[in-house]
Amino acid sequence: MGDRQVRRAYVGSFTAAGGPGVVSAAFDPDSGALTVLAATDAVADPSYLALAPGGDTLYAVSETSDGALAAFRAGDRPELLARPVPVRGDAPTHLTLHDGHVIAANYGSGSLTAVPVNADGSLAPAPADVLRHEGSGPHPQRQQAPHAHQVLADPSGRWVVSVDLGTDSVRVCALGTDGRLSLHHEVALRPGSGPRHLAFHPRGGYAYVLNELAPTLTVCAWDAADGTLKPLTETPVLAGAPDGDAYPSAIVVAPDGRFLWTATRGEDVLSVFALDPRGDTARLTATVPCDGHWPRDLALDPSGRFLYAANERSGDVTWFAVDPDTGLPRRAGAVAVPAASCVVFG
Repeated sequence: MGDRQVRRAYVGSFTAAGGPGVVSAAFDPDSGALTVLAATDAVADPSYLALAPGGDTLYAVSETSDGALAAFRAGDRPELLARPVPVRGDAPTHLTLHDGHVIAANYGSGSLTAVPVNADGSLAPAPADVLRHEGSGPHPQRQQAPHAHQVLADPSGRWVVSVDLGTDSVRVCALGTDGRLSLHHEVALRPGSGPRHLAFHPRGGYAYVLNELAPTLTVCAWDAADGTLKPLTETPVLAGAPDGDAYPSAIVVAPDGRFLWTATRGEDVLSVFALDPRGDTARLTATVPCDGHWPRDLALDPSGRFLYAANERSGDVTWFAVDPDTGLPRRAGAVAVPAASCVVFG
């Protein structure tokens, strides 16, 4: 029998493209199957979700021009706890929980927004701080200004890390007791690479940056004591040159640190990397179809046995059983979710 503690997953979707909003789904830990339970469109374009520790509260961005954050009571039928909170930024694409705050990455305006969390899990009515990125990159259309695409807490819980596609950089920030964000360290990646998402090795000493404009993976050393990131190597996420723009989108690392997976939308594939025991080397071993179109997000179930792709344009979530010896995903099923954008587990 599998792990019976986890019973529910949540899927985000773009309501402007026909998606149902925030979707709850029953999760079978033995087969990996998802079964849709209910959905709410109380918030427009909830493209990315995050669960509070304990799983009682679900947070969502509203990826709109007047972006917002929202808190839901998690369950079979998620319920909005209060009115969404404006992020004072444009098109938030990602969020994380850190030290009593929800922090959003605002792609359109190139900024981070920190909103305090109340004791009941709801959000304060206004942000505590907005930290604006600065800079640009060489791509004439995509890098004229900062574009914060992801924000996450590092494994030590000391730092907030943001990935900026527009400036070819990763920023390490500190969150003060007053909710103010301050820049601690910024590392430049290769000009024009367009970093999109980052994932940490489970032991915390390395991080892997997925680059959208150049379909590559940058392996970095991470020093949590100093809060510094150091690029080491860059390797392609595809075996050959793509026919057109590839658009890598998402990255996840196995809980045991042996494998890493990426999704690439233009090719509709998942790439498999083998990580060496230290985590400082990533070797591309295979690519497999995502069995959908435009895989925007990847997620692992808590056991690491199943891998999920949220396929935005085909409107489904496909799941794969992961071979424990090779990391190779084998298709196991799919569920329809129009304009699917992310998957999280509770």
